[in-house]
Amino acid sequence: MVNLVAAQKPLLHGLMKMAGVRPYSVEIEPGTTMDFWVPCETIKKPKKGEKVTNLEKPTKPVVLLVHGFAAEGIVTWQFQVGALTKKYSVYVPDLLFFGGSITDKPDRSPTFQAEYLVKGLRKLGVDKCVVVGFSYGGMVAFKMAELYPDLVEAMVISGSILAMTDSISVESLNRLGFSSSSELLLPNSVKGLKALLSVAAHKKLWFPDRLHKDYLEVMFTNRKERAELLEALVISNKDATIPSFTQRIHLLWGEEDEIFKQELAHNMKEQLGGNTTYEGIKKAGHLVHLERPCVYNRCLKRFLDSLQVKNVDK
Repeated sequence: MVNLVAAQKPLLHGLMKMAGVRPYSVEIEPGTTMDFWVPCETIKKPKKGEKVTNLEKPTKPVVLLVHGFAAEGIVTWQFQVGALTKKYSVYVPDLLFFGGSITDKPDRSPTFQAEYLVKGLRKLGVDKCVVVGFSYGGMVAFKMAELYPDLVEAMVISGSILAMTDSISVESLNRLGFSSSSELLLPNSVKGLKALLSVAAHKKLWFPDRLHKDYLEVMFTNRKERAELLEALVISNKDATIPSFTQRIHLLWGEEDEIFKQELAHNMKEQLGGNTTYEGIKKAGHLVHLERPCVYNRCLKRFLDSLQVKNVDK
């Protein structure tokens, strides 16, 4: 029987190509490959029979869209790419163990994801970028900004935190009624996926069980490695630190987010200091960019435009 989610992928990929991005795999080093969607204009047309081996540097300001835990990059950001490509060079990675990205290295920490994402970007000719991170991708984005301030000019963070401390993890799971992060974020049944969607979305979504089953088959691959990513995500309270970020940070939140409530965002804004701003979007939950994409895109573009104005003023 045809997997309905897999069958829709060629359509989504076609729409993304029309929006101005194309898939490209980067061998970062032997044993580690990361998939990206990159601006079409950066891909040199190869001679007949040859593969694309070299990419041009981006010609517009770079925006990097980093996905969360329940879907690969282009599925997560399908409503944002087309809204940004006219003014920005948009890059959408699949983090390691998502999509076709893979590594034989044993490290599973967000720092490791950040380091290899940066290595991939360097190979693509990206020198500076604004990072937009959602959920798990937000934690990776924070690590990128901390470790590579020369690369990351600014950040937009949605539904994420600096680090998943054990106290935040326990409180969130208890409040949501789950026994572990894997139970919440790595469902293995239609019932489990419905439970994840019910806490991630403000609006009650209905899909037939067949579609839930097909989504589980396509989007939740590399289950062993992803469970290890979740284990490596949680750190002890005593090990948690607040880096001193030099970049502007915009927290763009669904006001009904049940996974990372907006109170966490307000607390984080206070902790991060004067370079950080907060903006809430009404009638949206954790999946704010999917539930209210037009509003999200307006807010995102307004912040990105303000960065360009500031750069011109310099």
